[in-house]
Amino acid sequence: MISRRHLGFNLSIIMIPWLSLLFIGKRSIKRYSLAGIFIIIFEIINHLYGHQRKWWKFYDKQNSFIKDELPFSIGPYMPLSMWLLKFSYGNFKKFVLLNVIADGIFAFFFIDVLKKFKIISLNRLNHFQFFIYLHYKAYLLYGVQYLFEKAKKFS
Repeated sequence: MISRRHLGFNLSIIMIPWLSLLFIGKRSIKRYSLAGIFIIIFEIINHLYGHQRKWWKFYDKQNSFIKDELPFSIGPYMPLSMWLLKFSYGNFKKFVLLNVIADGIFAFFFIDVLKKFKIISLNRLNHFQFFIYLHYKAYLLYGVQYLFEKAKKFS
């Protein structure tokens, strides 16, 4: 059974990032949504792999991908990816810097906050390995967006 704390957390990490897209603009949603969808699918695959390898541990007794990892995949990944692309696409250095900051905050600080709230803790990864796990997908996201932009030019 999912705890109230965990349920509230899951709802907030899904709703808040998606509500933020109300402020990004229709043009940006159209432009960056395909790369965002790609990164969600890729992240779900990564989370399934990490779940199988027990890279992290959720504190609720029954482990379930749907109540544990899936909210992280469908919640912040696509909206945050779209915001990062909106603010930095076309300037790769800025994109990398913003991703290093966002991934670093999550891997080195926010994961410890989640541990204190007894939601999740790292199990078989240290903070730096978790940062790499988060960060390498930024390059994939940028590359996918680049390919979509290039394909759009030719059509």
